[in-house]
Amino acid sequence: MRNLSRRAFLAAGTAFAALLALPAWAEMEYKSPNLEEAVQAGDLPPLAERLPENPLVITPRDQPGTQGGTWNHALVGGGSLSMLVRYQGYEPMVRFTPDWSGVTPNVAESFEVNEDSTEYTFTLRKGMKWSDGEPYTTEDVKFWYEDVFQNPELTIGDQAFWYSTDGSVAELEVVDDQTFKVKFAQPNGFFAQQLAWAQQDQITRTPKHYLKQFHIKYNPDANELAKERGYESWVALFQRECGVQQDNDFFQNSNRPTLNAWKFTIAPGEDTERAVAVRNPYYWKVDTEGTQLPYFDQINYQMVGDPEVLLLKTLQGEIDMMDQYIATPANKPVLYDAQESGDFHFYTLKETAANVMVFQLNLNHTDPVKNALYNNRDFRVALSHAIDRQSMIEAVFVGQGAPAQPSIVEGDPLYVERLAKQYTEYDPEKANAILDEILPNKDSEGFRLDSEGRRVTIIFEIDQVRTTFLDMFQLAIPNFRDVGIDAQIRTMDRSLWETRVRHGREFDATAHQFGANSGVAAMLDPRYFVPFNTNALYAQGWALHFNQPDNDAAIEPPEDVKAQQALYKKLLATGDQDKQHEIMLELLNNAADQFLVFGVSLPPDGYGVIKNDMVNTMPVMPNSFGWPTPGPSAPEQFFKN
Repeated sequence: MRNLSRRAFLAAGTAFAALLALPAWAEMEYKSPNLEEAVQAGDLPPLAERLPENPLVITPRDQPGTQGGTWNHALVGGGSLSMLVRYQGYEPMVRFTPDWSGVTPNVAESFEVNEDSTEYTFTLRKGMKWSDGEPYTTEDVKFWYEDVFQNPELTIGDQAFWYSTDGSVAELEVVDDQTFKVKFAQPNGFFAQQLAWAQQDQITRTPKHYLKQFHIKYNPDANELAKERGYESWVALFQRECGVQQDNDFFQNSNRPTLNAWKFTIAPGEDTERAVAVRNPYYWKVDTEGTQLPYFDQINYQMVGDPEVLLLKTLQGEIDMMDQYIATPANKPVLYDAQESGDFHFYTLKETAANVMVFQLNLNHTDPVKNALYNNRDFRVALSHAIDRQSMIEAVFVGQGAPAQPSIVEGDPLYVERLAKQYTEYDPEKANAILDEILPNKDSEGFRLDSEGRRVTIIFEIDQVRTTFLDMFQLAIPNFRDVGIDAQIRTMDRSLWETRVRHGREFDATAHQFGANSGVAAMLDPRYFVPFNTNALYAQGWALHFNQPDNDAAIEPPEDVKAQQALYKKLLATGDQDKQHEIMLELLNNAADQFLVFGVSLPPDGYGVIKNDMVNTMPVMPNSFGWPTPGPSAPEQFFKN
């Protein structure tokens, strides 16, 4: 992603919007043939009453399509539900452009930013509707802001951070049914990109007309309703119905109206074998010939237990498009050989992650001895020297890559060589020498003992579907044991991993990837350089202190980490591109000093597989959680020939 100034990314979005508003389209005739029978039967109003006055016109990437057919997909285990934002859930107020050069209006018909980035004005589409036909207006925005976002009883994750500058929460001003303003006390140069980032914002996901029945402000009997459904209070039921805590909750609800192109009729978890989403009859986008999108009538998700089953189904041609969980270096030869029999081909993923795998000790461990040890920077340095990165690269990535810490890609203006290269040498002698100073005592088997006389055992808890992680740990575990550390690995279903690691404090360590390795993306997701949200798995308590310092579960970080967090807040309050760059470089150099986590290699480009009859897909895409691949490429215009 290029590092664009405020004016530049607004210009990119404005130009894209202008392209969609060519005068020749103003008089186009809208059509939705696959829903006409429902209209004739009286089950749906005519299309003119379902579309907004100014629907968003999408130019098909290759060619206009026709309505019909099924997109065959799959979900692996309970935790992969967060992937749904990539496939059918990316409909933010403004979205990233397909080339990731800026942001463009999406749910909003237009938006404006004042000169110092303190005021953002959004105009919604007049006549736009939820999937049940109810209007989507600023009433929904106001409901989210006043009754969800500002309600202290409801947990809303990291959104307090996005809507704040220097600890001051943004003010919402509702102008009329279609227009609202978000006003910040200090400049917020990244707010538009934050709205677009992985659809993590709830402002387009909160239908007031549906959710108010679960809210105590609107329904005095909300607690009784919650207890009837097996929840302790209205808060627990509301969070489940709204999905404000995590995407897994958000998508496991076929009752909630949506603005997405498809709406679940069988949500994940409501059936053990499949999930089904059908076209939203009120979807607010059309193609250049006036056909209401999406093209696909429905998406079928097979619920599979593990990546091996998914690989088999892909080889058999049962999956139309997939990269997550199966597109590993080890699987590439077998997938390559099966292209003809499986009727698919490859697409390219330009990797944007900060590392292929990041080792993360729990710096907020509940065990005080382990906590003190893990917070010893020299201990982390020793573990970093203990691992043979080149062997991992050769064995798991077929030699593609080079030893590196989580960092910025070389060639980017934000590249810091020390951050990328320090402590990457495989040097067990140096590791042992450092550990001898910290943990000189050993047991009869040669394992080091902590200050309480216990064997130093580190259990890395891993999401079992990350097969490349498991392969790398086959080499890392013996490396750690060679220097006297009893390293172990514990694999588990993604949903349990989320509970124990992302929302827990008692685990020893984990490993994950993502983050970002360049430009504005790295500024928006510097998870390994500063603990600022729940993706900082190594310091959940510190991250919570960043967003909610008064929360009882928050842990006050050491002074250098607090200073880093303050610097990041300063970055986000800055609208000037040159100043952003200067602050980010300072933050990255500080991260090199602190050395909170360590990694293996910057990632080589990846790949995915796609059926040969799929049309309008991108042959080359970023591979990113923030640009939730393939969401910004507009899956609503995918179809099959």
